[in-house]
Amino acid sequence: MDLQLNVAMLVLEALLYFGVMAVLFRVRHWLGSGIFFCTLGSMHFLETYLAATFYVSVPGGFLLSPGSTVLFSGKLVLLLLVYLRENAAVVRQPIYGLLVGNLFLVGLVFVLRLHAALNAGAGAPLPDIAFLDDMGWLMIWGSTLLYIDCLMIILLYNRLGTLIATPVLRIWAASSLVLTFDQLGFFAALHLLMDMPYSVLAGGWMAKMAAAALFSALAGAYLRWIEPTTKVPTPLRLGEVFEVLTYQQRYLALVEQAGRDSLTGLQNRTRLETLGADTVALLSREGRSFGLLIADVDRFKQVNDSYGHTAGDEALRAVAGALQSCLGEKDLAFRYGGEEFVMLFPDHTADEVAAVAERMLRAVRTGNCHPGGEQLSASIGFAVGPGDGTNLNGLFQRADERLYEAKRSGRDRAVGPRRAQGAAAPGRRSMQTL
Repeated sequence: MDLQLNVAMLVLEALLYFGVMAVLFRVRHWLGSGIFFCTLGSMHFLETYLAATFYVSVPGGFLLSPGSTVLFSGKLVLLLLVYLRENAAVVRQPIYGLLVGNLFLVGLVFVLRLHAALNAGAGAPLPDIAFLDDMGWLMIWGSTLLYIDCLMIILLYNRLGTLIATPVLRIWAASSLVLTFDQLGFFAALHLLMDMPYSVLAGGWMAKMAAAALFSALAGAYLRWIEPTTKVPTPLRLGEVFEVLTYQQRYLALVEQAGRDSLTGLQNRTRLETLGADTVALLSREGRSFGLLIADVDRFKQVNDSYGHTAGDEALRAVAGALQSCLGEKDLAFRYGGEEFVMLFPDHTADEVAAVAERMLRAVRTGNCHPGGEQLSASIGFAVGPGDGTNLNGLFQRADERLYEAKRSGRDRAVGPRRAQGAAAPGRRSMQTL
């Protein structure tokens, strides 16, 4: 009965730990990330202390520690959660903080040894300096392993994306592999410093596998229901992951460069097919209105033929700037290809998208976009969800049909749901890649 009670207590501790930390992470935008990171760091000493001194028996005759099973396993999954909802540059903050703090602890203990008297007064207990030494080195080793673990779990999570589509299963697979590595590494230190028996290695590994499954399920629930987002972390190679966790400026440059059209600076078609698709799916799932607009520069081939491709590129940059000047803070702009641009408008009605489309037409006409000083124009087709579709492919097809109608009706105009009236063009495109 006591063995089953130990298992139940470990599960309860895991739920309590993740629940409290998830709440602190969720309110970081109001209270700041410091409260989350300080709480995470304050558990580090307890985690290492319990892993060195406190073990409980579970069915099968195994010994395991709540510090290693619950606190460390949960911390690793929480740091992956930080990466998924913030970025890797944020993840590095608690890692370096713990490593520097533990090094400082070992240094301070060395200084304490120089005191003439190690007891505060008559009858006061003597401090266990040797134990503090062992704990300090264990925490340094644990922080070093944590740095390696974070490199590995981010890399594995990204790489497993080609094999496992479901985020919770990717978290479970990545955390299971990394926790296996960590168990081997940390047990080596425990065995060397504390003479821990090998039964701790086997029991700790099985417990961490169970913890990986539980924490992955909790993290998946958080990502699905508590803080869903359209943000998609850019997959990184091992060298890039190291640089991300080491150089924030390099990370920001990578993020800025990834997914951008080199000519206009807008997001590219690949980002439309990932970020755009996720945005539409989220808005549709939450029952919010949204619009998709396709703008195509009229008779652009004549510009290239008359003035050359270099002048044509300058014209496209000017058009992109004119279109972007009409967007709101939450709107998304993409260069689809050639002289075509796609815009996404979260929380916009048909009338609001139509108003933006008219402003865009005026901006292109009056924006001095033509290299010869003539007036350049664009044609626009737009669709509004959920009425015109609940996914990116459906919205794109409807907007593309209306773009064709705008071209056929004389160009330099916008056609939306009220004006298209089913005017579908045979053989028009669809985003089959989505």
